[in-house]
Amino acid sequence: MHSTLIVAKMDPASSIDVAKLFGDFDRTEMPHRMGTRRRQLFSYRGLYFHLQDFDENNGGELIEEAKTDPRFVAISQDLKPFIQAYDPETWRSPADAMATRFYDWTASS
Repeated sequence: MHSTLIVAKMDPASSIDVAKLFGDFDRTEMPHRMGTRRRQLFSYRGLYFHLQDFDENNGGELIEEAKTDPRFVAISQDLKPFIQAYDPETWRSPADAMATRFYDWTASS
């Protein structure tokens, strides 16, 4: 499985609105189309964390293909009032907000 973690800014009071937007989005076939297996949203002191797990073989190609889908475009627009870039000076795309994994551990069976 491949995971990404997006970090941004969010007013904690917006969490209900953001969860509803993703709930509606995730009830469509879009997660399957993107290879998403799990999505988790977190907030902490004005920060927003979007953890998404994908099929191992995704490699980002499915996400790139989905970016032009009207539903993907719509949720991106709908989230703008709630999610702000962590560093607006350097943000151009979600890739500019992705945390870098520097340690990984998995329990053995």
